[in-house]
Amino acid sequence: GFAAGIYTTNSPEACHYCAENSKANIIVVEDQTQLDKILQIRERLPELKAIIQYRGTPPDTPGIYSWDDVMKMGQEESDEELEQVLKTIAINECCTLVYTSGTVGNPKAVMLSHDNLTWSAQVLGEYLHVVPGSGEKLVSFLPLSHVAAQGTLVNTLQEVRPTRFIGVPRVWEKIYEKMTRIGSQNGSIKRSIATWAKGHGLQHNLDKMNGIDSNSLGYSMASLLVFSKIKKALGLDRCKTFLNGAAPLSIEIKKYFLSLDILLCDAYGMSETTAGHRVSRDDTFRLTSAGKSLPGTKTKIYNPGQDQQGEVCMWGRHIFMGYLNNELNTSESLDEEGWLHSGDIGQLDEEGFLYITGRIKELLITAGGENIPPVIIEDSIKTELPFLSNATLIGDQRKFLSVLLTFKAYAEIIVLSNLTKVDQFKTLFLNQVMAAIQQGIDRANTKAISNAQKVQKYAILPKDFSIPSGELGPTLKLKRNFIAAKYSDIIETYSAGRTKLFKHMGQIIYFLNSNLKSEF
Repeated sequence: GFAAGIYTTNSPEACHYCAENSKANIIVVEDQTQLDKILQIRERLPELKAIIQYRGTPPDTPGIYSWDDVMKMGQEESDEELEQVLKTIAINECCTLVYTSGTVGNPKAVMLSHDNLTWSAQVLGEYLHVVPGSGEKLVSFLPLSHVAAQGTLVNTLQEVRPTRFIGVPRVWEKIYEKMTRIGSQNGSIKRSIATWAKGHGLQHNLDKMNGIDSNSLGYSMASLLVFSKIKKALGLDRCKTFLNGAAPLSIEIKKYFLSLDILLCDAYGMSETTAGHRVSRDDTFRLTSAGKSLPGTKTKIYNPGQDQQGEVCMWGRHIFMGYLNNELNTSESLDEEGWLHSGDIGQLDEEGFLYITGRIKELLITAGGENIPPVIIEDSIKTELPFLSNATLIGDQRKFLSVLLTFKAYAEIIVLSNLTKVDQFKTLFLNQVMAAIQQGIDRANTKAISNAQKVQKYAILPKDFSIPSGELGPTLKLKRNFIAAKYSDIIETYSAGRTKLFKHMGQIIYFLNSNLKSEF
């Protein structure tokens, strides 16, 4: 048999799809809340034999067991019987299923073999100089939507003090936001010391990136007086490896961590590559690169254009077996030579560093036939406007680009029926805030490689995106098709240029032309 995971945020129907697709005969749930979901779909799962509840006391119902019940059953089985079962397992058999959180349609079940997992763990450990038996400590905190949102991760880090830590962008962003908020509340002397220390930290690590040994006296003092205390407060004082995975992180946030002597490196891979395929290290990294290939793996750029960009393809013993019960998608992803076609667009430099520039399926094609990579433009806008939580580019089959913006801060929602005069609405927004947004869009536009890649209009939405409201998938990736459909009336209204105030779901939406000066 094999194991598969289900997100705690999944609906009963989503749970049903995964359980039915994998023909699950045992389901383990965390608590009563998760059990209730499974009970709603239990009658539609003919293969299901038992449900095990990990926390709390389950109802006294046939086929439902507590964790303690299962532990007692296990004690009754002999070790010899377990050994016989283990001997029947082949290294090339499926060990686990990973359901990818696709932004369109049902998730695909990625089949990973025992060899995929053991080989990947060994290679990554050797690459990161992990010494077996040396007291390494890791923190497993996924699913992100469950733990990070509750703010318990920092407490866990302080308790465990891991030696290696990998987080997704939202985790690092949360730490960054908390650190900058605390820093802004310090007195002038502490802020001056922090600025001095961060200057030395950033320069030291940028020099390291460029192969320059610069262990200056200033850096040594900053490390002793500032960096060591910050790392201890975060629970990262013993950490040797800091990795970011799943999606790129902004240069601004990377430089911030470098300035604190936290050398944050990128790891690139997919569920289909048993996670890592390329990993940066403190002795081989670039600010915007996805790193170099792990030993025993290969990377190539398929069908590159004049700019040397093409689809990133990967090969090695870590490549998955295929998608369960899905030969069509398997044949589309794996070619006859065993190369996995990632769907990512990227390029390799002369030193072998990989740079990811977008997704093939995410490319927007304007009405003029221009191919637009949205992530680059969205990241540019978020870099210029760090108070934004999300920026979603709109432009597929349209005459110009626009962007939907959400703020990190929570705002009070104003109901349209309570608004009697436009002047009342004007007082809600400070001139400085609107001017800052305008200037940030303008700065981002100066980096565009063509006029077609400049944002001409934008809308500020009243609520941030979330998993429950549907704009984000379980791994916090944008569900672009859903967003475009949900806010289609807003997009069509400002695209037609009919008004700047618009009622959507009983709330105010504000938008204006980004190539015009703010009227406020």
